[in-house]
Parts: sequence; structure tokens; C-alpha cells
Amino acid sequence: MCIKLLIALCCFVVHRPAAQPAAEAVRWLSFEQLDSALAAEPRPVFIDFYADWCTACRKMDRETYTDPSVATLLNDTFYAVRMNVESPDTVRFGGQTFINERRNRVNPVHQIPLLMASRQNRPFSLPAMVLLDRNFVATDRYFQYLSPHQLLTILEQH
Repeated sequence: MCIKLLIALCCFVVHRPAAQPAAEAVRWLSFEQLDSALAAEPRPVFIDFYADWCTACRKMDRETYTDPSVATLLNDTFYAVRMNVESPDTVRFGGQTFINERRNRVNPVHQIPLLMASRQNRPFSLPAMVLLDRNFVATDRYFQYLSPHQLLTILEQH
């Protein structure tokens, strides 16, 4: 009995298909890293603002940002920046210092997303994505779940 089990186990191990190579992941930068990268080589910028409680943000993490085509396009063409809007961190970027003035309140949104992803006469909402050209001028903002196909279409136009 033990010999049959050992032979079966060896056959399973020998005939198991090879593991697939891991898909390329988006190389997310912080704002501090972005500052240095832009100084070295200007590129368009894609910024994803998220929160841990945001269901649509988590869905984009699972479905959109893991898509190999999305990851490749973001990595090859853009600087991809990611920031948790509730971060208590002090961020130094562009010669300025940004803080989360609301960190001890309900909905403690950091200054950076409030400055970059707010809409006039509308409450701040997630997910929030901002596209900037190589001169760091905002060209588009999106405030909804984007499928891999939708995001690819948007990125390919920039």
C-alpha cells in the first residue's frame, strides 16, 4: 500500500504542469519617489487614490491592476503613483509639505487627494484616479470603478 502511494505521489509530482511565470505587477511609486523620477525623466503620471474600506478600489486591485496589459502599459509609459487617502504621513513633494489635517476626524482625507481629486460642489469620493501630462498638468480625472478594458482605453489615449 505504501509503495503504491509513493509511486502515485511521484507520478503526480513528475507530471504536474510547470508553474506559470508571475504576471508583471504595477510598479507603484510614492509621491517622494515620483519627485525624484520626474526630475530624472519627465513622463505622464497616473495617480490612484484609494482607501482600505473602498469596495470598488479593492475590486480594481483584484481585477484591473493585476491585468498584464494594464501593468505593462502603466510601467512602460507612466509613473504610477498610489496613495491611501487616509494616510497620516507627512509627504514632501515638489518643494512643499502636505499633511493629513483631518487625521483625527471621521473621513480623514489627506491634503494631496483633496487638492488633486476634488470636484467642485461634490463630496470627495473613491475610487479617484488622476492623469497628468509630462508637465504635471491634470488632463483627466475618474471617480468610478474602471475595468481593465476601460482603463487600457483611457491610458492608450494619453
